[in-house]
Amino acid sequence: MHLNPYGADVVNFAAGLANDPPATPEDLAGRCRAAGLVLELPVDAADLDRTRALIGEWTRVVDAPGEREKAALLNDLLARSAAYPRLTDHAHGWHLHYRDDRQPLGAVLFALIAVGTAMHLVNRGMDRLGRCAVEGCDRIFADTSRTARQRYCSQPCANRDAVRRHRARQIPV
Repeated sequence: MHLNPYGADVVNFAAGLANDPPATPEDLAGRCRAAGLVLELPVDAADLDRTRALIGEWTRVVDAPGEREKAALLNDLLARSAAYPRLTDHAHGWHLHYRDDRQPLGAVLFALIAVGTAMHLVNRGMDRLGRCAVEGCDRIFADTSRTARQRYCSQPCANRDAVRRHRARQIPV
């Protein structure tokens, strides 16, 4: 996966893993390939377990009540995940990796999601990860909007909430 300067691709990928967890190593591998991640090693059950654990920890970052709490949780992930940055040209031209070469997928995703989330939050704002505002929907989203006002995980949820608000304003006849 090619990290953009804002981390949006990575946090959207992490949100997708949190909202719809992969069921098998093959499912995880397919989703990683679809996201543009080059898999250097076979994906196994340990990678799936590590990814699930990572997403559980990442979700705590999303749900942290304040900026300092988010930063502390994310700093812990960064400390446990990243190696010194290095240049590589294995797939999409020269780019940075924040991990050692030839790591299993679980370690790759750990570093990628930790660093990508940090980039997203420091470049866009510490409040740019959240959960859908629709009652009964707890899906996670990364706010990549220009206005920093995203409240919903998807357009259908935004529409559903608009209809609910409209109906609540209607005067019974």
